[in-house]
Amino acid sequence: MSLRDALGLMAQLIDKDGFMKIAGLLLAAFCSVVLAVPSVFANDQDPWESWNRKVFEFNETVDYYSAKPLAMAYRNVTPQVVDDAITNVFSNLGEPLVVVSDLAQGKFLQALSDTGRFLVNSTVGILGIFDVARHLGMPKHNEDMGQVLATWGVESGPYLMLPLLGPSTVRDATGFAVDTWALNALDPQAQALDNTQVYYSSVFMEYLDLRADLVPAEGIISGDRYSFIRSLYLQRREFLINDGQVKDEFEDFDDFEEDF
Repeated sequence: MSLRDALGLMAQLIDKDGFMKIAGLLLAAFCSVVLAVPSVFANDQDPWESWNRKVFEFNETVDYYSAKPLAMAYRNVTPQVVDDAITNVFSNLGEPLVVVSDLAQGKFLQALSDTGRFLVNSTVGILGIFDVARHLGMPKHNEDMGQVLATWGVESGPYLMLPLLGPSTVRDATGFAVDTWALNALDPQAQALDNTQVYYSSVFMEYLDLRADLVPAEGIISGDRYSFIRSLYLQRREFLINDGQVKDEFEDFDDFEEDF
């Protein structure tokens, strides 16, 4: 069997559900190994900086030659009103995961608000194209399993730069693995799009839209890009985990961090 035939067979065997499960399991396995590192590293914010910087350089190269040019082209041909609508739709599709994260943290009133937000925007807002719920007093919340683990007392662990996925921590990477695993069960996007090609096209569109939204804010990055992004990520994560009860030095760049 040739390499081409083997790849074709693998593509047939691993559908989108299988891919998401395998990706989630691999990431979870990686994080479980990382969590076994002695706690002596707990006092060091970035003990793996040398490795992280290499991954960061790789991500920057991939972004420079692929993601950013596509994002720039997308911005040039997409009217702002259409771009906003696309952003709203993908944001709305993520609401079920937010509701589950609310419940896991005991934020029951917020879970009720976010459920109402999802229902209103999915119906009156025409599948999330319009953020009607915001005008009805149901603001957007950012909750994920990384924040859930923090609420449960799990330490953040060292800062971690993931290939292609970007900045994280050991705790947040573990939470991301759980979110990925839960995606098929909770994300209407995954449930509605049975066709693998259509599904991945949708995922590509979502991340292209996110990358395009970051372009105007890139001018705020100064000095060492790696250190700036690390500081931005860690401070904003602390801000979100504590529900805003800490000083947010990057409060003017909330939209930038959310997309990032």
